[in-house]
Amino acid sequence: MALNVEMVTLDCDDPDELARWWAQAVQGEVTAFAPGEFVTVTRAGAPTLGFQRVPDPTPGKNKMHLDLTADDVEAEVKRLVGLGARETGRHSFGADFSWVVLADPAGNAFCIGATG
Repeated sequence: MALNVEMVTLDCDDPDELARWWAQAVQGEVTAFAPGEFVTVTRAGAPTLGFQRVPDPTPGKNKMHLDLTADDVEAEVKRLVGLGARETGRHSFGADFSWVVLADPAGNAFCIGATG
């Protein structure tokens, strides 16, 4: 028996709004299973992103985050910042491995690195 990653779910206070933002970010489709409570974003070939309402956001640093890749990292960072993300840092290990850390409108961290 094998396990498959089906969905990555983020706790938030407004699942509809955050799902709409992520749908724009990853060019996905929004499905509101329980509007205001549980909403998903799907995109062919990728795990589903779930957004669920919680009474209190988890304090402190995320213990898990999304890692995304792009052919043109700088263009993608610019596009996502234009949608409302906030750049929070840049990191690298040598000349061939670097990434940009961003936060979505709800403050959830995610990273963008180069493909290949």
